[in-house]
Amino acid sequence: MNKLVISLALALATWSSFAATSIKATVNGMVCAFCAQGIEKRISSMPATKAVYVDLKRKTVAIEAKEGQTLDGNAITAEITDAGYDVVKLETVQKSIEEIKAEVKVRK
Repeated sequence: MNKLVISLALALATWSSFAATSIKATVNGMVCAFCAQGIEKRISSMPATKAVYVDLKRKTVAIEAKEGQTLDGNAITAEITDAGYDVVKLETVQKSIEEIKAEVKVRK
């Protein structure tokens, strides 16, 4: 039994080290699907970006890094600001875009 618990703990620790790194940005000024599409297009074109998810209702943009890549919060902020929006908050999370989308669905 103890070996099973230890094995499970090691597996979970290993799994968490492979968790995707994403940045969530809270953005003021996004009011329509066109706004979301523009931001998504700009962020998607960045070299380290694997996936982008925009939630207009919560005014958030989530960006997932490609495996082995690091997202640059300053560059993301610059892209969003250059598009005409204000970044209010930026946070790094150890979640994939799919996990972030699932959280949003649960909250609805």
